[in-house]
Amino acid sequence: MQVGRVRCLICLLAAARSTDLYSQQLHSGQDYTRLQPTYAIWLLSDGLIQEAPGYIHDYRLRDRQGRLLLNCGGIWVLELSKMTLDLVVNEQQRWLKFFREGEQLNDAAPLPEWMNTEEMRQAMNTLRQFSEKERNDHLYQARQNDLRQ
Repeated sequence: MQVGRVRCLICLLAAARSTDLYSQQLHSGQDYTRLQPTYAIWLLSDGLIQEAPGYIHDYRLRDRQGRLLLNCGGIWVLELSKMTLDLVVNEQQRWLKFFREGEQLNDAAPLPEWMNTEEMRQAMNTLRQFSEKERNDHLYQARQNDLRQ
């Protein structure tokens, strides 16, 4: 499949999902001024937009002069493979580095300095819980398979 087709598919999926989330904020008869911006964040492990510099791409509805049509949110595409980040200087970089390197962190070892914040400790705890749930699900499935045989 061509890269252009994949990019188009990703954009369409992200736009459709954002539209769903945006519209679900209101119920029948509610005022449209209650709507809050909705953002789709897509983390890509491989590069997709080769001709575009950088690894953070922020897409929004704009006219040809670049003026924002609506402040209804947008689509962020984060190409983690393009990211070369040794020194973390802000929260955005911290989260991007976490998305890229979080899987390599060891539960037994202390967190690296760039991860030593309350939010990152909470994120690691959430990952641990996901891992435990996944392990428990695999054990349960294995027990069920043994019982069936």
